[in-house]
Amino acid sequence: MVHTEDASSRKREIEEKLKQEQETLSFIRENLEKSDQQTKGMVSILSSFESRLMQLENSIIPVHKQTENLQRLQENVDKTLSCMDHVISYYHVAKDTDRIIREGPTGRLDEYLACIAKIQKAVEYFQDNNPDSPELNTVKARFEKGKELLEAEFRSLLTRYSKPVPPILILDAIGVDEELEVQEDVVLEHLPEAVLQDIICIAGWLVEYGRNQDFMNVYFQIRSNQLDRSIKGLKDHFRKNSASSGILYSPAVQTKRKDTPTKKAPKRPDLDLRVKHLSDALTEKHGAASGKDDVLDIEIDSYIHCISAFVKLAQSEYALLAEIIPEHHQKKTFDSLIQEALDNLMLEGDNIVSAARRAIMRHDYSAVLTIFPILRHLKMNKSEFDATLQGTAASTKNKLPTLITSMETIGAKALEEFADSIKNDPDKEYNMPKDGTVHELTSNVNAHFFLCVVTLMNELGAHLKTSSSASSYTSEFNKRLLSTYICKVLGNLQLNLLSKSKVYEDSALSAIFLHNNYNYTLKSLEKSELIQLVTVTQKKAENSYRELIEQQIQMYQHSWLKVTEHLTSRNMPVFQPGAKLKDKERQVIKDKFKGFNDGLEELCKIQKGWAIPDKEQRDFIRQAQRRVVSEAYRAFLHRCANISFTKNPEKYHKYRPEEVEEMIEKLFDTSA
Repeated sequence: MVHTEDASSRKREIEEKLKQEQETLSFIRENLEKSDQQTKGMVSILSSFESRLMQLENSIIPVHKQTENLQRLQENVDKTLSCMDHVISYYHVAKDTDRIIREGPTGRLDEYLACIAKIQKAVEYFQDNNPDSPELNTVKARFEKGKELLEAEFRSLLTRYSKPVPPILILDAIGVDEELEVQEDVVLEHLPEAVLQDIICIAGWLVEYGRNQDFMNVYFQIRSNQLDRSIKGLKDHFRKNSASSGILYSPAVQTKRKDTPTKKAPKRPDLDLRVKHLSDALTEKHGAASGKDDVLDIEIDSYIHCISAFVKLAQSEYALLAEIIPEHHQKKTFDSLIQEALDNLMLEGDNIVSAARRAIMRHDYSAVLTIFPILRHLKMNKSEFDATLQGTAASTKNKLPTLITSMETIGAKALEEFADSIKNDPDKEYNMPKDGTVHELTSNVNAHFFLCVVTLMNELGAHLKTSSSASSYTSEFNKRLLSTYICKVLGNLQLNLLSKSKVYEDSALSAIFLHNNYNYTLKSLEKSELIQLVTVTQKKAENSYRELIEQQIQMYQHSWLKVTEHLTSRNMPVFQPGAKLKDKERQVIKDKFKGFNDGLEELCKIQKGWAIPDKEQRDFIRQAQRRVVSEAYRAFLHRCANISFTKNPEKYHKYRPEEVEEMIEKLFDTSA
């Protein structure tokens, strides 16, 4: 029973599910049918839309194509019109630019260059499209005219604004103010900035578009002239001012810098002044001719300043040139630019050498001291000179070394001949000092020449060599070489003085003369510290001079023997106190007194006019002679004190010992 109920229940459940499934299936079938109907409707609508689109496309595409063609035609028309206008403008360029081209670029360079650019484009157009047209010749002529006027403007601007640099500004640029810790850097501005920019612009156009290099020749010719005029202006200014006041700077500079010291010229030792002094002394001594040869004296400072000025001006010219001239033409243009000024400087240097050579032929050895300050300056500035001329032709760079070599050669020749001239100086009978003082030759050699040698030591040592490789010589070698030269001069001077001393008839005056000259030479060597240089080759030079001086003192003192010999006991009679002398014995004593008195008076009268300039030596010789004579005289008077040899003793005993000493104290004193 139970199983039957379960089966029935199960059956009912299955039947209910089946029924539900059938209902669901029926619902799905209905929906599928509706979906099919809707699909068919959508397909019908799409088919209709597609048909309409095709109809629209068939209608629009022809219209679009027609519109596109019309637009293309319009663009072509516009382009054609534009090209026509452009082409037509080339035919009008000559007319449109005629006025501006004729009036030139002055004052409106930018506008002028714009016109030139239009003309240049017209030339290019006709060359490419219609080379046979008359318009091409027209615009070509107009372009050439415009280029010609630009070249003229370039020349005009350079000529109008290129001025010589004022001498005062050059002196500022090359000067040295020793009291300023930081030196002012003086900039030499050759052209106004606006003018410079126009010149640079024109030069750039001529190079790029004008295919022209002639302007570079114009440039170096104008600037070369100004460089040369600047140096000549400095030379004239220097001569006038240094001749009148010795001041190199005009009041304008001092007004400009009220709170700063006046600037000085390039540094030169004070010894250069002594160089000039010796030059004057030697010129007077040898009677040098005036005129062109006088360049040895008056041109030194001027030439030295012009050398420094050339270097400074050339440097500033190169800086200016570098802004205007294309780089690959700069060195060549600069080389051409500096030639005239450099050649003039070298010619002037050659003239100085030639004048020195002529002076040596006249035995005017002032050439020694005029050449070396210039030579020293050239050597000091050679490195800067070489740096300035870097890149120029070899012939340009070799000009200064050639001049230096010439000056070295003539300087060495002058030094050697000067030494020989001292030995052979012919002035023996004339111009000899009557008072036996220092001879002019000794004064010149010691007071001036050797003082100059102190400063010129290195230079002179190098010039006295026979080899041409100056750089290989050490300072020690130069010192020894110079020492040998000085000793040669001193030796020649000593021989000459010895020869001159023989002119004096009085051997005592000859001794005083040699004493004065030897003493002066020794003191000069000690004062200038050259004695240390002399001892490099002559160890006992100082002692030798002192021995020579002592020998001459002894020679002088020997002249007093003819006075003091009367005071000796020789031939004095032997007598007993109170004994009466014989006439012959009395006469011997009288002769001794008379001989002493006459000799004393004669020597004092003569030697009072002689001179010993060195006070120390003068006092020493006086005191030594006073002591010798006084002691001998007192001893003589003592021996004759109790002898009755005359009835008039005051006739023979004319001087007391104190009076004799006073007379000797007045020796070598022309004012006594």
